Amino acid sequence: MDLRQALRSQQPNALALVGPGGSWTRAELADAVERRALELRSRLEPGALHPCTLLPDPAGITELLATWSLGAIAAPLGPRLTEDEASRARNALARASADQRIPPGTAAILWTSGTAGTPRGVALTRAGLEASASATRVRLELTPTDVWFAALSLSHVGGLALVTRALLLECPLVAPGSFRADELLHSILGNTAAGPVTHVSLVPTQLRRLLDLWGSRPPPESFRCALVGGAAAPEALLQRALDGGWPVALTYGMTEMTSQVATASPALVRVKPGTVGAPLQGTEIRIDADGQVRVRGPTHAAGYVGTGEPMLAEDDWYLTGDLGRIDEDGDLWIVGRASSRILTGGVTVDPHEVEAVLRTHPGVVDVCVVGVPDEEWGERVAALVVPVGRETSEDVGQVHESVPPSPLLRLLEPWAGERLGAARLPRVWLTAPSLPLNANGKVDREAVRARVASARPPESLTS
Repeated sequence: MDLRQALRSQQPNALALVGPGGSWTRAELADAVERRALELRSRLEPGALHPCTLLPDPAGITELLATWSLGAIAAPLGPRLTEDEASRARNALARASADQRIPPGTAAILWTSGTAGTPRGVALTRAGLEASASATRVRLELTPTDVWFAALSLSHVGGLALVTRALLLECPLVAPGSFRADELLHSILGNTAAGPVTHVSLVPTQLRRLLDLWGSRPPPESFRCALVGGAAAPEALLQRALDGGWPVALTYGMTEMTSQVATASPALVRVKPGTVGAPLQGTEIRIDADGQVRVRGPTHAAGYVGTGEPMLAEDDWYLTGDLGRIDEDGDLWIVGRASSRILTGGVTVDPHEVEAVLRTHPGVVDVCVVGVPDEEWGERVAALVVPVGRETSEDVGQVHESVPPSPLLRLLEPWAGERLGAARLPRVWLTAPSLPLNANGKVDREAVRARVASARPPESLTS
């Protein structure tokens, strides 16, 4: 995918990028990419991996395009990863590269966790990124006059897909580097070199922050779409946005399918709030007998990196781990998850990874981590801890609150904060003499989730 060449051949004088410090035409961006590629050439051969932290700003986008122009593979790491998490990801990528287990055609590797709880990279292809951009253009009726705001990290499939989509479709991109609701608000009002922002991709938490800052005013007529995904938008939040006149498109997707699988346009969301719409162009969706959603299509990733686990079934269907139904109009509704993954603020958290870290603390005998509903974040990460010595009475403590937590939890929360990224750090902490087990002798996660949900003040304080 040589987007540098495309920048020169298509509308070279059109505005391509706006960010801190200035703006760039497509030709000027191509020049910046070429200069950075010359600097990287000595250490990035075709097919080489380039793990690095890439922000959605001009420097990050230039680094991404320079990597691709050299035929290398971008491996953007999340800016909120701890040093330990980033080190593990780099080591796994290096092992996969040394073993030549990176699928051909890979353009980028995004680090994620899947239904089996195994950390791995997802190998995205040039063809998949291009097919995703094309299908999104059709569904949202995008044109080169649209102006997109980059609110998601390039380590998030929604952020990476947005950058490639905007450049391929010749749309100007406003890329500030980090999300601030006030900056998005000013951009929507037209305070950018590209004019008013017309489109933005958000997770529900970001939409809430925008609405909190905006108030009850209707959005300007120039604003066409807030594409909301990464987690299910709470019903109350969606209704609040619709009542305010915001054009919200709900999307359902995943890294393994290069972002969007199904998307409901703003017009459809107004009529059927909550649906994520029909599958995108070329994508198929199937509901298994047990209610699980399977998908396949031209955007599927080439496979996993860092594990021998296959991504697709033999017939190319990907089992998402989500539960859903398709209505009489062919529109998809996501109704839950069959897996234990937690979606908090648009970030997928694998509870098994968090548990593995917490179990290394000398005061912890066992722990179960679950997601509990939260209106702002979609879910919060909660941990039920069995302390050493098995306390005889149940003790509940939660961080940053007026009720003092147990001595163990007072130590455990900052200790975990040094080893877990912000998204994976539990926000709700409880202790118990033992973990509930099901008939097979396994930890009953639903019982843990119910225990957390039923905690009453002063037990059920939240942070």
